[in-house]
Amino acid sequence: MRLINVQTFQLEEFLDYKAPPYAILSHTWGDDAEELTFDDVKMGRIDKAGVGSIKFHGSCRQAAKDGFGYVWIDTCCIDKTNLVELSEAINSMFRWYRCASVCYAYLSDVPGDDPRKLTSKFSTSRWFGRGWTLQELLAPKQLRFYHEGWGYLGTKGTMRAVVRKITGIPHHILLGIAELQSMSVAQRMSWAARRETKRKEDLAYCLLGIFHVTMPMIYGEGADQAFLRLQEQIMRTTRDDSILAWGRSSREDLSNRPVGFCQLGAYYLP
Repeated sequence: MRLINVQTFQLEEFLDYKAPPYAILSHTWGDDAEELTFDDVKMGRIDKAGVGSIKFHGSCRQAAKDGFGYVWIDTCCIDKTNLVELSEAINSMFRWYRCASVCYAYLSDVPGDDPRKLTSKFSTSRWFGRGWTLQELLAPKQLRFYHEGWGYLGTKGTMRAVVRKITGIPHHILLGIAELQSMSVAQRMSWAARRETKRKEDLAYCLLGIFHVTMPMIYGEGADQAFLRLQEQIMRTTRDDSILAWGRSSREDLSNRPVGFCQLGAYYLP
């Protein structure tokens, strides 16, 4: 994996099992033109106008303050032009978040108010509506929320009541007291039901770590095919047939077959 040195701002490569302690960033993507890419960091273009540089420098500054020498940011640490590397990274991402010493959840659309107030924008942040941030909420042992000015809001532990109300995820899962596998497939699917991703296939790919499965990325296959492959992988690893009940319409469909995850429609298994 690649990590950003918080002092030099350079990318350094490590074997996963030899990686030093690192912080990891969870965020929502802004306009592509504003995000710092792998090539930007490699060429030292780290002061572009826009939110990308704010996230980059804020992450490095906070990691250094917390005593960490390295930080991982998905926009910068993955060469997305290399499809093999991208596929490997997506299949490894849940583990990378789980192994991080701390995760910084940066909410770029939340001002510095009390997130427990009813008028707070915390509960309506885009961060809670994105597909990838679901695993980024669940995987880290320690997650801290920060508002748009990189001010501290709280941890997922201190904020567990608010976070549970927003996401529907039980306390014992949020805090890592119980393993994800203790929840049914349908329950885990339900946590992602109203989330969105920029690329439709990512609605399936972002769930790989939550179900402890792997599969190759095939961008362009379409959301239907991506979810069908996800379902097949899940069914190879579990006897939990609640996946077949998830998304069932209140009216029986004409084929009278069980349906799978239906964020984008009905996905039928033979």
